[in-house]
Amino acid sequence: MLIIVDPQVDFVDGTLPLNGAKEAMSTLGRYIEEHHGEYAVKLITADSHPYDHSSFEPCGGMWVRHCVRDSIGAAIVPDVFESVFSTSGEVAVMHKGEDKNHEEYSIFQTPGAVDKIEALIKKHQISEIDICGLAGDVCVLSTLSDAFALFPDIKFNVLVSFSPSLDGGEKLSQYINDNPRICAR
Repeated sequence: MLIIVDPQVDFVDGTLPLNGAKEAMSTLGRYIEEHHGEYAVKLITADSHPYDHSSFEPCGGMWVRHCVRDSIGAAIVPDVFESVFSTSGEVAVMHKGEDKNHEEYSIFQTPGAVDKIEALIKKHQISEIDICGLAGDVCVLSTLSDAFALFPDIKFNVLVSFSPSLDGGEKLSQYINDNPRICAR
């Protein structure tokens, strides 16, 4: 299984761009094409915030307005979108952050998501999960941490070159180093 966290326009060159995101997502698209057929499931998580989400600065939060539901900024970047859908394997897209009063850095914090992901894991007999996306030290780390706790029998690989971070990768690297079931690739 490949989990791609928030490969969205606003995080690449929109309202909340991350250094290195454009290159990472472009390279990720090529990686997916080169690994055609190797992933039984490709899961994309995506922020889908209401315009007045509590995490936005105008509403008392810490982030600029980003990934507003149905906006161009909430769209999956074309390199990743095209690669995911043009290669074999089941594709699932799951949205998070839809409740304006709750921040959900991890898809596993979204009501009903755990059951859906567990069903995919069971259906495809997943024993290993590769994870990457934006930003490595925020949503990728939160998603990895939740998945690691929920699925003790699964091995995790973090595709670090496709997971640029606000902190240069420090928090994500530390988490990987502290947990023997997680490898950096």
